[in-house]
Amino acid sequence: MSKWLGFRPHDSAGAAVVDDMLFRFLVDLEVQKARRLRYCVSLVCLAAEVDASETAEPPGPSLTPIVTGHLRGTDVVAPWAPTALVLLLVDAEKTELPAILRRLTSRLATRGWSAGGSCYPQTSTHPDDMLREAVALMHRAKNEGGNRLCVAA
Repeated sequence: MSKWLGFRPHDSAGAAVVDDMLFRFLVDLEVQKARRLRYCVSLVCLAAEVDASETAEPPGPSLTPIVTGHLRGTDVVAPWAPTALVLLLVDAEKTELPAILRRLTSRLATRGWSAGGSCYPQTSTHPDDMLREAVALMHRAKNEGGNRLCVAA
């Protein structure tokens, strides 16, 4: 059963945190709504890089609390691991993603990161394709040296 992992009241700033199953359901609903009302929805996969010399130690703090407070209340975050998460950014076009990621990754201090993004309807029209595209682009960003966002064309 899907569940909220952390709920922020309406009067509190920041994105809601949900599990993976609820996240996918919300992405489907948001894309359907965006199709009717004609606005953009973006997905961003973000992973922090863990230094190879630090692999014997547990990874640093979860990315989730670092980024949720710097997102809007309409956005949703699903943690994938202590150092990876996926973001649902409502009414965010692909041209806005670099500025959003700069704001979020500036809070990661010296940690490296890689991110991939896709946007309905600009780069994909189906939620599953959006997620696959964002994950693939996150891996591409990592392979290209990290500390970058790759967005679908």
